[in-house]
Amino acid sequence: MKSLTKELWLDIPQRRAIVSIHREIEDLVAESGIQDGLILVNAMHITASVFINDNESGLHADYERWLEELVPFNPGTNPASGGYLHNRTGEDNADAHHKRQIMGREVVVAITNGKMHLGPWEHIFYYEFDGRRRKRVLVKIIGE
Repeated sequence: MKSLTKELWLDIPQRRAIVSIHREIEDLVAESGIQDGLILVNAMHITASVFINDNESGLHADYERWLEELVPFNPGTNPASGGYLHNRTGEDNADAHHKRQIMGREVVVAITNGKMHLGPWEHIFYYEFDGRRRKRVLVKIIGE
């Protein structure tokens, strides 16, 4: 069995953003030379996510609105006024932890005939919930 392990580093200047990492993953599959196997892609930070869905800006805006309705940003520490106990640590990112939990940590994708085996509209994204610092994504490819 062959394997390839790489880290993608991202610098997201704003607090939240959805970034396509699809092309980078395709390039790593080609680099690996693996024809039949699996790809694990996971965010290495607890305030970021990797997910698969349609590459459509309206859907991405819908995600932003939906997640903000579910878990609104609030830098406060008092739950009675919408704050979060986690923010008592001195950070203001409790909502980012919850949003990551909802969107998930990683994706696994099959490789068939040397290509990602995805549905017609499936696309791989990194979703940052607490940006403004350098973060990484692990890509692990295994197979024959």
